[in-house]
Amino acid sequence: MRTNPLLLPIVLAQGMWLRSTLELAAPAAGPTGGTVGDPSGPPVRVGILGESTAAGCGVDTHDEGFSGCLARELAARTGRPVGWEAVGQFGATSSRIRHRLLPRLGGDLDVAVLLAGANDVLTGRTPEHWRDNLVAILDELAGRAGRVVVSGVPPFAYVPALPAALGRYLGERAAAFDEVSRRVCAGRARTTWISIAVLPGPDFFAGDRFHPSASGYRRWARAVADELTH
Repeated sequence: MRTNPLLLPIVLAQGMWLRSTLELAAPAAGPTGGTVGDPSGPPVRVGILGESTAAGCGVDTHDEGFSGCLARELAARTGRPVGWEAVGQFGATSSRIRHRLLPRLGGDLDVAVLLAGANDVLTGRTPEHWRDNLVAILDELAGRAGRVVVSGVPPFAYVPALPAALGRYLGERAAAFDEVSRRVCAGRARTTWISIAVLPGPDFFAGDRFHPSASGYRRWARAVADELTH
């Protein structure tokens, strides 16, 4: 369902109000890489690349964020140590991820996970712009990782900090981006797109009511680990 054009002035007003009032959580502190599990065996090497969720916004340390949660999930399921690194930046669009952050990600990875798209939606980029950058990012990741996972854009309609009309509008835009991602990933070997539309619940969000909480990151990481180990 598309937003009624008559509601667009309301969406615009809500967006301006939100930008002036919303106080977003800072990125996680502490190390942006580490190893989880018994170090005696060969590690599973995991890289997480992307925007504020890759930077751990909403939790105090990366150990509580997506990276640490995914590493623990994979270590528990594979019985192997997991070496992880996170390269993320608050507010990063796909262009910044492609040109500034991707070069900082290490190579020779078993798994690369891309957490991106939300800022492209928020800043009015087109699905075509997203597709072009996504293809370039995946081309590069394909040469660095044995498996690549692209996470869906967070479902804005469920984000508590967003007024209803704005959340629905952004949710519709996010769905268009997700369809692009799904199609791009479907045409690539060893590349998987995962929807997160079913994940949000009462405890999913942090105190800023926008980014995931520790519980939210655990659920998100579990969904990705399910895909990687099923």
